[in-house]
Amino acid sequence: MRLITASRAEELTIGRVSALTGVNIETIRYYERSGVLPAPPRAESGRRIYRSSDVRLLAFLRRARELGFSLDDIRALLRLGGPEKAACREVRRIAAHHLDDIRVKVGDLRKLERLLARTVAQCTGTSAPDCPVLDILNVRPLR
Repeated sequence: MRLITASRAEELTIGRVSALTGVNIETIRYYERSGVLPAPPRAESGRRIYRSSDVRLLAFLRRARELGFSLDDIRALLRLGGPEKAACREVRRIAAHHLDDIRVKVGDLRKLERLLARTVAQCTGTSAPDCPVLDILNVRPLR
């Protein structure tokens, strides 16, 4: 455990960091446990102390997660030096792979949309035994 003795003006609590970044407190702790966010130093009282660099990193993490990047992808980006130092070629490779994954998911969602739209259109809304929506949801055990 690292203890700090910096001025109070530089110290940010986890609650303040959460408010500044829009990242939930429990998510911040999860990022610390998973090693995506370095464990912050602690005051003598044991309270976590964050810096402006942690705020920038958490904002980066939040935005990367909003764009659907996995924690493994984010770790890879951070290993490249973070948002300020990463080599564009490597970042592009990671982002292109992520884009391919998104396109596959979009394709799957379009298929799902067509299936569900056809099924809903077939539903008369009368009785449950003849409901096409319930039919596609009903999973029968394999024999």
